[in-house]
Amino acid sequence: MCNLYRMTRNKDEVAKWFDAVNDLGGANFGTEVFPGYPGAVVAQGRLRQMTWGFPLVMKGKSGQPLKPKPVNNARTDKLHSFFWRHSFEERRCLIPVTVWAEAEGAKGSKTRSWLYRPDADLFAVAGVWRRSDEWGEVYSMVMTDADGAAAELHTRMPVLLADEDRGTWTDGSPEDAFALCKPWTGDLAIERTGEPWSGRGQVGLL
Repeated sequence: MCNLYRMTRNKDEVAKWFDAVNDLGGANFGTEVFPGYPGAVVAQGRLRQMTWGFPLVMKGKSGQPLKPKPVNNARTDKLHSFFWRHSFEERRCLIPVTVWAEAEGAKGSKTRSWLYRPDADLFAVAGVWRRSDEWGEVYSMVMTDADGAAAELHTRMPVLLADEDRGTWTDGSPEDAFALCKPWTGDLAIERTGEPWSGRGQVGLL
């Protein structure tokens, strides 16, 4: 599961890399992206700012509305469920990523371990998006079973897309896009750090 990633390239570089129109304008966001916070997404051929996580409406014990929870990861085996189906079938996107993090270590003293493709300074992660009443346009990362180096840190990992598969993910049929939802078979590297693991707000996977 991914609850933190970095995207360190500037807007013009990312737009050129993905052959997208840069719609970010004066938008600003941190190089570290947390659930519930804005990130850059390529959707419908345009580089746009969206909030990371689909809002999940929560209610208290007495039925009172609570702050929505950002569901920032979409499990591959749940893409055909009601929560994700329409977005997967109609609104798939690309998430530009430099590295993503997993928590490693004992509870209470977990540290950040970063995973990345050693052959690429920037790569695409499969995503889905939609418009929400709560946060405007939102996106979520698609997750699959972990393999290779990623399996050392977690049972799931983001769906990484080869350059030649990006168009199939965004514009292909749901069946062809779903066929891409598999573990990355290329090289992955791990950078283990002593940075304390910390997140912002509530996060979730559905």
